[in-house]
Amino acid sequence: MDFNLNEEQRALQAAARDYARNRLPDVAAEIEASGEPPSRELIAEYASHGFLGINVPESLGGLGLGNLEALVVLEEFAMISSAVAFPVFESCVGPVRAICEFAGDDLRRRVVPRVCRGEIVVAIAMSEPAAGSALTDLTTRAEVSGDRVVIDGTKRWCSGGGHADGYVVYCRMSDAPGAKGIGAIYVEKGTPGLSFGKREHLMGFRGVPSSDLYFDRCSVPAANVIVPAGGFKQLMEAFDLERCGNATMALAQASGALDDVVSYVQERRQFGKPIVEFQAVQLRLAEMRIRVDAARLLIWRAACNAEGELPNVLESSVAKCFANEIAREVTGHAVQLMGGYGYSREYPMERRLRDAWGWGIAGGAIDIQKVNIAAAMVGRRFDQRGRA
Repeated sequence: MDFNLNEEQRALQAAARDYARNRLPDVAAEIEASGEPPSRELIAEYASHGFLGINVPESLGGLGLGNLEALVVLEEFAMISSAVAFPVFESCVGPVRAICEFAGDDLRRRVVPRVCRGEIVVAIAMSEPAAGSALTDLTTRAEVSGDRVVIDGTKRWCSGGGHADGYVVYCRMSDAPGAKGIGAIYVEKGTPGLSFGKREHLMGFRGVPSSDLYFDRCSVPAANVIVPAGGFKQLMEAFDLERCGNATMALAQASGALDDVVSYVQERRQFGKPIVEFQAVQLRLAEMRIRVDAARLLIWRAACNAEGELPNVLESSVAKCFANEIAREVTGHAVQLMGGYGYSREYPMERRLRDAWGWGIAGGAIDIQKVNIAAAMVGRRFDQRGRA
């Protein structure tokens, strides 16, 4: 058991770190001020450097590396900001992975290489007004009619809504109850019958646009079905990797905050000396470092134990839950240590704090992860609906 990255992984990490820290801070500040997502030109630039589709097979335009390599790069980008990292997230651990793993060859080859080239962005549409944590209660319906599929319903909290070029849409595709009736379909922006609500104004995640999606007799080719009814288990297997990506985005807010505050406390002077000389500051720094390292190891464990496949629900949920919690804690401590500078929008620390809270809601709230963990521990799902 080796807890160190190998030579190739360290080189990839260094390349990502150098690019992110030299190219993206000003971009992140502009995105934070405007609320607009990364430009298509920037996403194409990511692709030219090999930062999209890192764990996507080479046959589909990716680098063909592992999940760990993708998460290592993702952390470096997300330490700058969630928004500049989001295209990497979507191409490596987001909905593209469901298409890679489960879609037919025609759909994979139509979509995935274009994502890896930075030509299109793909988002996921899961939640609904009455189906968030209770995802198997979703009501958006897709009916197969010959060589077409017709979709009706509403999706909510879609990160990338209105901005992305395509959407992996979770739908009810049969009358079977609960998870048995759920599948997923790929829907392109511009398809007649698909429209978008107003852009959400969130506490954080500026530059990660979010909106409702409305489907009104939206018709797509049957070849766009990713998994048919009964494929919910497969979709959740792909989502276990997205949990690791979410955890990494949260971790990066904490690790970026820690880097910033370590520099700050050595420069900031009070009572005639740098504040790092005070024992209270030293203890807080140590506590922050312990939490950051522990979160990273839990994420890497989930990725490495998958051995080239998709992480399991227990390890991905443990990683996400812990990373989400410590991100809030560490960024909060960093704001406190930096005082007014931490609370000012002139510096990135307050953004890290806001985004850290968001990652503990997105992709399954913290308490839902704890339910997943308990269920995996005892080997059965729990009924949260109150039935005996």
